[in-house]
Amino acid sequence: MASSTDRIERSILLAAPIERVWHALADADTFGSWFGVKFDGVTFAPGQRAVGSITYPGYEYLKFDVEVERMEPPRLLSWRWHPAPMERGRDYSAEPPTLVVFELKEAEGGTLLTVVESGFDQIPPERRMEAFRMNSGGWDGQMENIRKHVSGAA
Repeated sequence: MASSTDRIERSILLAAPIERVWHALADADTFGSWFGVKFDGVTFAPGQRAVGSITYPGYEYLKFDVEVERMEPPRLLSWRWHPAPMERGRDYSAEPPTLVVFELKEAEGGTLLTVVESGFDQIPPERRMEAFRMNSGGWDGQMENIRKHVSGAA
């Protein structure tokens, strides 16, 4: 059983059809518009790496860098990444990545979106809790961002 520090889980009921939510997740440019990433010709596809530039003020030096694992339209998107790669010039590639899974389900009133990020217990101890804390807060903000995007309130 996973510990309480190994995984982050967030769910939100979005007042939008599942196809709209899927497009917001699976189309790289649309995803970037609400997540805060600028892509240049990137397409999300299983087995492919997707790299973009973070556009959030103060974090522009960071790269968004994921390897897409699965895409099952319009229900599931997953990728692996290195959480909270904040230190300039540090190579995080030797660390095990976490797994991010987005699941969509039709629900009364719209679409239930659940995101689970797991694997934090494998992150080196010296940065494990900070990565967990940062991504936990980050997912809170991103759930609100996608809500605004798919509802047209962005």
